[in-house]
Amino acid sequence: MHTAFVVLLGASLTRFVVHHPGAARVPWVIGLSVALAVLYALGPAAGRAGPSAHRLWLAAVVVAWVVIVLLAPSFAWCAIPLFYSGLRTLPARAAIILVAALTVLVVISQLRLADGFDPNLLLLPPAVAGLATAVFLHMQRQAARQHALIDDLVRTQRELAATERRAGALAERQRLAMEIHDSLAQGLSSQQMLLQAAARTWDSDPGTARTHVTTATSIVARNLAEARAFVHDLAPADLADGGTLHDALRALAERESAESGLPVRFHLDGSPGGTPIGTTPSGTASGGLPAAAQAALMRIAQGALANVREHAGASAAVITLSYLGDQAVLDIADDGRGFDPADRAAPGSGAAAEGAGRGHGLPAMRARLRQFGGTLTVESGAGEGTVVTATIPLEHQ
Repeated sequence: MHTAFVVLLGASLTRFVVHHPGAARVPWVIGLSVALAVLYALGPAAGRAGPSAHRLWLAAVVVAWVVIVLLAPSFAWCAIPLFYSGLRTLPARAAIILVAALTVLVVISQLRLADGFDPNLLLLPPAVAGLATAVFLHMQRQAARQHALIDDLVRTQRELAATERRAGALAERQRLAMEIHDSLAQGLSSQQMLLQAAARTWDSDPGTARTHVTTATSIVARNLAEARAFVHDLAPADLADGGTLHDALRALAERESAESGLPVRFHLDGSPGGTPIGTTPSGTASGGLPAAAQAALMRIAQGALANVREHAGASAAVITLSYLGDQAVLDIADDGRGFDPADRAAPGSGAAAEGAGRGHGLPAMRARLRQFGGTLTVESGAGEGTVVTATIPLEHQ
């Protein structure tokens, strides 16, 4: 539009000078043309100064153009760029009124230049003005819609990012809660039981009391290793040094037997790929599972044994790790009092522990397994003991 205005202004001035070389109006027309060009060039600066300055600029340009059109009607076609200037600067209703007024002046000017009445001169300027106004208003509406759409997209992206941050924070909180429950909290519970037992036998049986204190000290050392691994986001301490899952579970069974007095046996059935244990590289026997899945099964075994120790009243427990071709299965069985798995408030079901503020229990185990496409089943009954089974498919790992 700026280029069009300069071209039309120059063409109109040239036409007027060529057709009226000796007219007295020539100096006035030349001076007004230069003034109009300078005023028009100030438009961007007026726009940056604010709406009021921009409207004042538009009024000055329109007045200068009206004066020059009254002196030289050939300048009338410079009105087309002025249409767009008015539409950009003024509200829609005021801009349409300005366009209509300029169009009337254009029609009058063209009729003055004509030798006789020409209906085209009466119809063509309103048609051009109407088309220009319609195109501009349509483009303005489209730009407003696009701007609103972009704002919606930006707002949606921000909301989505905030939602993802909240979801990530909640997931991390859940992960931290499960890690603390399955490692540090259980160790502290064992320490409490051992120290209470030592306090009861301190005077009557000092040797047994010292044994309990020594065992509690070893649990403290292991908990310290768990805490350091936890801080560094490592696997359980038994797996952190490259140990295999079956070795870690065997060590867990031996440690539980020594610390709690509950006999716990470990049994391994098969291996990934059907090769014998010990013939594959380190970690490969349990390496059909990624390190995160091995850590999850280790935590589940620790949590299940904690439930056995605290709730089951069992005389023995067995940990069984089985590789059944396409899945790894971890069973923790005890011969304790059992419970009804449908009763969420039953001791050892996890719900009772949650209600007492003790931890997550079975829901935490299920949450761990869902990350790997696994499942958790609980088989139990009053007086029949309990079997907790964690299954992870190998083909998805």
